[in-house]
Amino acid sequence: MDTLRTFQTGSGAEGKFYSLPALAEQGFPNLSKLPVSIRIVLESVLRCVDGRKVTEKDVANLANYNAKTPGEYEIPFTVARIVLQDFTGVPLLVDVAAMRDAAVKRGAAPEKIEPLVPVDLVVDHSVQVDFAGSQLSLDRNMAIEFIRNRERYEFLKWGQQAFETFSVVPPGIGIVHQVNLEFLAKGVLEKGGVFYPDTLVGTDSHTTMINGLGVVGWGVGGIEAEAGMLGQPVTFLVPEVVGVYLHGDLKEGVTATDLTLRITQLLRKHGVVGKFVEFHGPGAKALSLPDRGTIANMAPEYGATMGFFPVDEETIAYMRGTGRSEELCTTVENYYKAQGLFGIPDKGECEYTDLLELDLSTIVPSVAGPKRPQDRIDVAALRESFDTLFSAPVSAGGFGLPAEAREKRVTLSMREKAGVSVDSLLATDGNHKPFEGGPRNEVEMVANRPTPDSVDPDLFPDGPVDLELAHGSILIAAITSCTNTSNPSVMIAAGLVAKKANALGLTVAPYVKTSLAPGSRVVTDYFEATGLQKELDQLGFQTVGYGCTTCIGNSGPLHPSIEGAIKEGDLVCASVLSGNRNFEARVHGSIKANFLMSPPLVVAYALAGRVDLDLSTEPIGNDKAGNPVFLKDVWPSHEEVKEQLAAALKPAVYQKLYGDLDSANPKWKEISGTTGATYSWDEKSTYIQSPPFFEGGATEVGDLLNARPLGIFGDSVTTDHISPAGSIKATSPAGKYLLENGVEKAEFNSYGARRGNDRVMTRGTFANVRIKNLMCPGIEGGYTQYFGEKEVSAPDATIEAVAGAKPTFIYDASMAYQADGTKLIIIGGEDYGMGSSRDWAAKGTRLLGVSAVVTKSFERIHRSNLIGMGVLPLNFINKDDYDKVKGLADARFDITGIGGELKPMQDALLIAHLPDHSRIEIPLKVRLDTPAEVDYYLAGGILPYVLDQILEG
Repeated sequence: MDTLRTFQTGSGAEGKFYSLPALAEQGFPNLSKLPVSIRIVLESVLRCVDGRKVTEKDVANLANYNAKTPGEYEIPFTVARIVLQDFTGVPLLVDVAAMRDAAVKRGAAPEKIEPLVPVDLVVDHSVQVDFAGSQLSLDRNMAIEFIRNRERYEFLKWGQQAFETFSVVPPGIGIVHQVNLEFLAKGVLEKGGVFYPDTLVGTDSHTTMINGLGVVGWGVGGIEAEAGMLGQPVTFLVPEVVGVYLHGDLKEGVTATDLTLRITQLLRKHGVVGKFVEFHGPGAKALSLPDRGTIANMAPEYGATMGFFPVDEETIAYMRGTGRSEELCTTVENYYKAQGLFGIPDKGECEYTDLLELDLSTIVPSVAGPKRPQDRIDVAALRESFDTLFSAPVSAGGFGLPAEAREKRVTLSMREKAGVSVDSLLATDGNHKPFEGGPRNEVEMVANRPTPDSVDPDLFPDGPVDLELAHGSILIAAITSCTNTSNPSVMIAAGLVAKKANALGLTVAPYVKTSLAPGSRVVTDYFEATGLQKELDQLGFQTVGYGCTTCIGNSGPLHPSIEGAIKEGDLVCASVLSGNRNFEARVHGSIKANFLMSPPLVVAYALAGRVDLDLSTEPIGNDKAGNPVFLKDVWPSHEEVKEQLAAALKPAVYQKLYGDLDSANPKWKEISGTTGATYSWDEKSTYIQSPPFFEGGATEVGDLLNARPLGIFGDSVTTDHISPAGSIKATSPAGKYLLENGVEKAEFNSYGARRGNDRVMTRGTFANVRIKNLMCPGIEGGYTQYFGEKEVSAPDATIEAVAGAKPTFIYDASMAYQADGTKLIIIGGEDYGMGSSRDWAAKGTRLLGVSAVVTKSFERIHRSNLIGMGVLPLNFINKDDYDKVKGLADARFDITGIGGELKPMQDALLIAHLPDHSRIEIPLKVRLDTPAEVDYYLAGGILPYVLDQILEG
């Protein structure tokens, strides 16, 4: 295929590119009608034809794309770069370091294992909100972060010097997605004189935020990302593309967040899992780039692979405004025009599988929750919704509490505001700036729960304050997460709400833990320039860190007296956050109701102190004179926000703040790492260990016989439920391991920080405090029933034995079964594995000895990750058959029909053998969707497959 052409770059020189218009002339006349996102993927396929991994047949397949009936062929997509965050990036680097060791054992040079595309890791997931509500919060949280994570950071420093194409953005710079949007993304890349689109995959599901910049990319598991960085195409089935035609204008008082929550609800209802979504029409064209990024960010919440906005004038303007060079901006514009890809299409210009329409004028202020992002609620209906959910059964998304408990109140006495450690404030010079020398007590710094030991009279001059908590009380109010803190319009709106509230004399109740975690230091710059930072500070929304905090569960501790009150009253208390995830136990283990909303609404609800009210008619508080203040009294107009926006896009600011990242954080410069091509593992480390993923060899092909269920789960089990996340309990298997290895409870840190140690992570898999294993009826947590002969621990006397089994931790049962040689399976319901792209949800499943996972349906990334770890995913052909097995805790299971030559999407049979010697046969579909996935599974996973490919040349 002769498609190599030239175009004029921003420097005025000629650049080469593989031309899609030239391809269209060679027998593909409908190419210009294809969705823009499909054409960008097609360019990669065309450019990377080598006759082996990518063939001309692959090009022809995609160039003939039929939106109405896309077919079932696979696409080998070679991405231009990889983006990692540290929670998933550290274990990825651990795996690649172990792969180098494995290469050396097989007689190869360690340098054979080297990323073939640029890899950027942004350290943004390790900061925790231990301190909030004071000017000291940022410095103290960062100090704790570096104490807790020094070993991990030393490992990353080793990776920087060991791999030529691996770079690290240090802690304290920003959230990975905003850093990607503002700095890492180039729009167009060049290699050997050939220019091509900026494309990527990332190890965070919200990698899709970059779709707002016209960059094709999405989240994958760390396992899949490893294959991509080592030269393997990201292979996926040709997707359907759902077009969303946007028109009309947002009404006064409505934010981009409100629009995003409505789109999330719309697309979840339509069903877009595994599909591309492409926004177009005049409404899409009129959206600012940050608004587009906000919508694209939540693609995982509406279930799509991508939420894509094509490149247009707004894209180029944003690139200029964020400090990209004029030469690059001109190159990007000229390249996309030469490819026929420039501009937001109007209705009918592209062909889509389905077409949805949304009138922006119909959007109203909204929140989403209390447990799922797609459960949108009008602000005016939140009181009624909370009251209904209070008594609704848990199976219907409610809290299942008796109606008579609704008016329960608990009184507590507080000596200081939530989130503020008084002792930490006393360790300052009086201006909330730390003394020279840092923390007075480093042990206090790493404690999971800082406890004040004295009172600062400035906090409550008249002594301790008696407060009342009730169902619906807000305990955490966080302006956090990549979704919204990357968007100047909603951030400035939050500052303006604070300014108006301060002028009226409104305050936030002391029991509300308030925090601000900007997406990057740029936010702080424009908050300072507009004077809005001091307004937020006055309400307690001081900056606590630059990174992913409350939205991923790094919300830090609640005040001990608040924890006690929650337990005493069995209270359903709430968090309000400007994030994208609110799954059970994600934000904080003690908070049951979590509502997503725009940053200005976070401030408003923090002032109100509760969620069970109608902000459209009820006051959020009283002014200095005692008069009621309503939401409309503090809400800024679009014009007021627009007046401040000019401060948010100053190229010089971006160039300065991203100019020298290695020196941007002095604490990062102080970290020293080892050197050399291979890593020197420390057997005593409880953070970094060499994983066993290159042991055991290829998968034994054959029917799975006489297996026991390790867990049987219901619908909507997320990767947050499966993967180790949050704090580590001392009584859990992971906690016991750490104690046995000399780690004190105060130094446990989180599962996320210990993702580089498989010993901790395997023990924490399926250990979420809110997971419900149907094998242990009525109980939450990581428990199961063990039907073997070995002795296992009995963790909780309240767990009743089923059919004479021994109740125990899932980890302990797994170890006992594996010692017996008993095969294990997991049974799940609908949307199994939905949520973040947590690779440890799959890694832990494999290391627990699980051979197969049988469900009604899978979320895309988790199914792929299971295959990547050599675990077989299967679906019930008839979803109603799940009901036949969900109660069979004491059965043994065979999976037959998987011996011999495996083929994509072949049939299999699940046979349940009951104790009374009866049996149930249920047809299954093997969810190895492509030949490549069959190869990965048979090799024992992606990692050993890639290692074989590299070493065999």
